[in-house]
Amino acid sequence: MRLLLDTSPALSPTAKQAAASSAEVWVSAASAWEIALESALGKLEAPDDLIGAMEDSGFRPLPIVVLHAMVAGALPRHHDDPFDRMLIAQAQVEGLTIVTSDRRIPQYGVAVLATA
Repeated sequence: MRLLLDTSPALSPTAKQAAASSAEVWVSAASAWEIALESALGKLEAPDDLIGAMEDSGFRPLPIVVLHAMVAGALPRHHDDPFDRMLIAQAQVEGLTIVTSDRRIPQYGVAVLATA
């Protein structure tokens, strides 16, 4: 399974097992941006070296490309969070399963592995 991690606060045992056994676990540049913003606002604790922590976990960085942006902009308005809309677009374009607790994301027809 090819997974794309959302910034969900905690992974369920099922999600942890899937991430541990998956050959590909991706973290979007949008998620890194969201983590940096939330950390700067004091809403989230994040490692000082997020890139190093991702590498240590074996996660792959997923950059945002123009096609991702175009698809995200054209999505129906089920969800207005720009970070989640980018993850949805990236999952659609790259054929990834989103690991998330957000119940609105499945409305877009993307594969989801629920964290809660």
